[in-house]
Amino acid sequence: MYRPTIPGVRVRFAPSPTGHLHVGNARTALFNWLFARHYGGVFILRIEDTDMERSTLESDRLILEDMRWLGLDYDEGPDKEGELGPYRQSGRLHLYRQYAQSLLDEGKAYYCFCTEEELEAEKQKMLAAGRMPTYSGKCRYLSPEEADTLRAKGVPCAVRFKVDPVGSVGFHDLVRGEVVFEKQYIGDFVILRSDGIAPYNFAVVVDDALMQVTYVIRGEDHISNTPRQLLLYEALKFLPPQFAHLSMILGPDRTRLSKRHGATSVAQFRDVGYLPEALLNYLALLGWTPESGQEILSREEMIAQFSLSRVSKSAAIFDMAKLNWLNGNYIRNSDIQKLITLALPYYQRAGLVSSPPSPAELEKLEKVVNITRGYVDTLAQLPEHARIFYTSDLALTEEAGEVLRKESARKVMEVLREELTQIDEITPDTFKNLLTALKTKTGSGGKNLYMPIRVALTGQTHGPELHQLMVILGREECLRRVEKITTLSPESRADPV
Repeated sequence: MYRPTIPGVRVRFAPSPTGHLHVGNARTALFNWLFARHYGGVFILRIEDTDMERSTLESDRLILEDMRWLGLDYDEGPDKEGELGPYRQSGRLHLYRQYAQSLLDEGKAYYCFCTEEELEAEKQKMLAAGRMPTYSGKCRYLSPEEADTLRAKGVPCAVRFKVDPVGSVGFHDLVRGEVVFEKQYIGDFVILRSDGIAPYNFAVVVDDALMQVTYVIRGEDHISNTPRQLLLYEALKFLPPQFAHLSMILGPDRTRLSKRHGATSVAQFRDVGYLPEALLNYLALLGWTPESGQEILSREEMIAQFSLSRVSKSAAIFDMAKLNWLNGNYIRNSDIQKLITLALPYYQRAGLVSSPPSPAELEKLEKVVNITRGYVDTLAQLPEHARIFYTSDLALTEEAGEVLRKESARKVMEVLREELTQIDEITPDTFKNLLTALKTKTGSGGKNLYMPIRVALTGQTHGPELHQLMVILGREECLRRVEKITTLSPESRADPV
């Protein structure tokens, strides 16, 4: 058993509701969740929905749905309000304005009346001169009276934070070590736009401070935001959290993981039949190495072993083959009733099982799933492997047709048909007796005996064990398929069975 060693741990996952939850964001959520659970801390879900143009209620709902599906339970969030909420930024706008005003009152911020056109012209001028674009500070030198006059006239203005261009700002990153930025390259930045909305860097500082977040674990694309945030923590007299920036997830071609690499959202992986346990297990291994060296870990094992000290600075490569291997392993070892519940919609969409299913269908489905799950990587592949149990329209492969054209196969079919008429049902015991009779009366054994039977019943030369196959199909269906195949001439035995 493990016990907390860092008291008062509070971490947060703060996605923007602008679409489905990306696997990169899901990994960030997972690492925060594991860190909180390992140390007995608090995991917060905060929705950063101040981008009014892109944020949607539907995306908000989908994020909550994806989190529930992954099993990443949070202690505080939009539907688990705590004392430090609300947990949607759209409900915290008054706080950002309040703290922006305090910085204005203390002379640490000022009103900026520059237009978008002026700012763009400044940017292009600096780029042309080979300089890193930063705000020139033009409005910084307006007197309070000048600023009040412009505001009284209704001239739109933002609020900018004053940054001393001298010196540097640094921090110790729990993944990357010491990180330092020169302040001359930061420039005065906006903390409140002209529409009254706080940009990311200001809103996140106010939120993290007021929600008492002690560790910020996020993607490395936020490293450049950290110096601005640290300056704000200092100006607002807030105690800053510790930071850990996770490496990027890349596709096999070592470019940033995107739609062109295939599925990238949690919803897409769910829809094609990945189990939440498998996806979580795989995401945990993208940038983290457990001390035990295990590749297959339960939630409890991940929680017990998780440590930021074992998170790599190097980019993680998303390997679909490894994810498929992991998912196949989880499918093979999952509780059968749980697996049936997850797999049922795929069979229904394939038209193999009714909606709702009858008790008889569920009984058969359990048997089918149990013997076919060893052949698949995803739940979506199950119906195709199960089709031989539900339809008689089975096309023979060329290889299968060759098997049935042999004289020895014809003899096996004749005797099999005769033996099937002599029994009432196929059970494990009657199957053994059936094989014994077939061996005796045909003189065939091994491949020469089993392969014709398999081909006649499935149209294929590979598949489930014969005793499992025949028990599930039942005597009547086995007899019907054998009679149909034996009525075909040798030359036509490549047609549908």
